[in-house]
Amino acid sequence: MKIRIDIDAKHEESSVTIHAKEWTKEVEELVNLLQNKQPKRIVSVQEDRSILLNPEEIDYVFARNRKVFAMIGGECMELKMKLYEVEKLLHVSGFIRFSKSVVGNINQIDRFELSFNGNLCVFFKSGSKEYVSRKYVQELKAQIVEGGESRDH
Repeated sequence: MKIRIDIDAKHEESSVTIHAKEWTKEVEELVNLLQNKQPKRIVSVQEDRSILLNPEEIDYVFARNRKVFAMIGGECMELKMKLYEVEKLLHVSGFIRFSKSVVGNINQIDRFELSFNGNLCVFFKSGSKEYVSRKYVQELKAQIVEGGESRDH
């Protein structure tokens, strides 16, 4: 991808033009980033209270028994969303699919360990851990190599 920046006093306001052969995931992510479509908060439910969560603090989100939960520092918080909705919403914040039932925050990963069955065990900075199924290992590796932090802002 080529990037050209033209700083000149003659410009009244900032504008961005994207030239691409076709609409791609990369173009969509760039548009979302430019429009600052990064969620600031996500709402969890605990008993009769609604609690605002900062997506940056979430280690991973998982589905169990037809409910969706966010894991923050070892604490489970229920979300009133479907897992695919959370994945789509938080994708620009560095969340990617770990397995059929888990979406993880690559910016909270501390280290990895390879399991004997080919799955990857991911350890988060908070101390919690989750597994990445073989199907999603390559995508995770690609995101890590590209740099999860660069997708934050």
